[in-house]
Amino acid sequence: MKAVAISFSEQSEEFVNSLRSLEFLDEFYIASSSNNKNANDQNFNKINTKEFIQQNWGKVDLLLFVGSISATVRLISPFLISKEKDPGVIVIDKKFSKIIPLIGIHQTICYEIALKLANLFNGDLIMTNNSIFKKYLDLDAFGRNWGWSRSGLIKHWSDLVIKQSSKQQIFVEQYSGNTIWKESESGKKITFLSGKDKVNKEENTFFISTKNHHRVAWHPSTLWVGIGCERNTSAEFIEDCINKLLSKFELSSFSIAGLATVDIKKDEKALIDISNAKNWPIKFFKNEELHKVDVPNPSKIVFKEIGTFSVAEAASLLACGNEGGHLLIEKNIFKHKGPSGKKLGAVTIAIAESKQQFAPERGFVHVIGSGPGDLSYLTGESKAALSQCSIWIGYKRYLDLLKPLMRDDQVRINSELTQEKERCADAISLAQQGIKVALISSGDAGIYGMAGLLIELIQKLDAQFRPSFAIHPGISSLQLAASLAGAPLMNDFCAISLSDKLTPWETIKKRINGALVGDFVAVIFNPQSNERNWQLRTTIEMFLKFRAKTTPVLIARQVGRNQQKKRIFNLDSIPIDEIDMLTIIIIGNSSTKLVNNFLISPRGYL
Repeated sequence: MKAVAISFSEQSEEFVNSLRSLEFLDEFYIASSSNNKNANDQNFNKINTKEFIQQNWGKVDLLLFVGSISATVRLISPFLISKEKDPGVIVIDKKFSKIIPLIGIHQTICYEIALKLANLFNGDLIMTNNSIFKKYLDLDAFGRNWGWSRSGLIKHWSDLVIKQSSKQQIFVEQYSGNTIWKESESGKKITFLSGKDKVNKEENTFFISTKNHHRVAWHPSTLWVGIGCERNTSAEFIEDCINKLLSKFELSSFSIAGLATVDIKKDEKALIDISNAKNWPIKFFKNEELHKVDVPNPSKIVFKEIGTFSVAEAASLLACGNEGGHLLIEKNIFKHKGPSGKKLGAVTIAIAESKQQFAPERGFVHVIGSGPGDLSYLTGESKAALSQCSIWIGYKRYLDLLKPLMRDDQVRINSELTQEKERCADAISLAQQGIKVALISSGDAGIYGMAGLLIELIQKLDAQFRPSFAIHPGISSLQLAASLAGAPLMNDFCAISLSDKLTPWETIKKRINGALVGDFVAVIFNPQSNERNWQLRTTIEMFLKFRAKTTPVLIARQVGRNQQKKRIFNLDSIPIDEIDMLTIIIIGNSSTKLVNNFLISPRGYL
């Protein structure tokens, strides 16, 4: 994606400098009409705006203007073609307080960047899109968030959107791909039909299908093309055969998830070239794996060559994964001959349809540190990431706290407290399907959160099957608890979890001893539960052997939430029976002191 910022005003230097930290903007310009003295500075290229737009209109994906809406409209109006071909256009006022997506709001990237800008500058996002206010699905755009590709004339999609806005009933027939989208509040407004239900109003219907004959359709990537070929068969011939087969059976190339073949073809140049050119991953299988698959057209010749009765049919079925699939097109054999009739290669192709779509290059996992609870502690970056995700996965309590931020087109998946591994696995699986997923942790995702587990699981996947991910830091409960009490973490400190569910108690004891020997301020997480009611008492006894009985201790419960409560005790008077898993404990070091009910661990400034 190429994004450009153009400012009409000399007051925009601060704005441009602020945006440099964001990755989505590539170039920055000052309009030639500006009297900015720094316009020739290396940071601010001076341009004739009209000429620049004329030369770059079809080459950029997003134009960001700082200044007047009317000036922007006059500049871009001669170049407008259609909402499919025009770049996204966002206008921001000089004070950076109003963010207005002007063109391309149906483009997912335009909407996401507008949200990021609103969060960055704490500005108001001015939306005029009908779907936002009516809480409709953006019919001609929403599928991209679910990893799908779109087909059909722009006019037909626009007609469908207009019918929806005029409160006509909209229908969908879905034959493939993930169906979680219909659980969203917006999705529930669409009448979901099965293949048995026939509607005579095709103009009011869109399809989710692998077929290419629909008037308007979204295409999930659920087709696996199994290939067996003679060595050195050309890529052009193989690709031509795939296209002929797709055309014959009215299948959309948008629905191809990837290629599948036997592992002895890992160095087959034609397959590698096709994979790279089409961005189709290849799954390779050992002949022992292929041999176990029942196929309708086994071949003794193939068995004699490589030890399995099938390559194309068996590989396409295996590629469908654990969710399974079915053979859509049995093997077709194509032979390539030159002008003189000399054989130049041969290819066998079969196509299977998977129950689960596959598009890891389109998917993304945003690991969100949601803070200690109150939405005011959620960072702007985390808000922007949440807005990009179609699915939010997390412990129910955390999702409830974030509920005010959820749109009607987004879906939440509740998880239980001890199901961290399952939560991560679900997020990765959905992202592999091409879906943008928010994986929610309370506090900071990298502090006793989901970030580490997610990275471990993703690294176990083959590189070409890994979805991208990003970790968005949050405010940890230890930070908020410390701020409530004063400044107990001003000097060196450590954090220790007393839960021995994942870490052996003997290891935890070693870490406690290390904190004691080093005279660290200690933050205690997961201090006590109904099942673990002795570790905290043991820990306090260990501290009392090294530190004075009068060492100040903060007991903070439900920090960042409505039930927030904090109290300060001496080390020998901690009310152990009142402490639970919602409590954070901060134990001072030998220098920590209580001054007018504020904890301070002196840094040495005075």
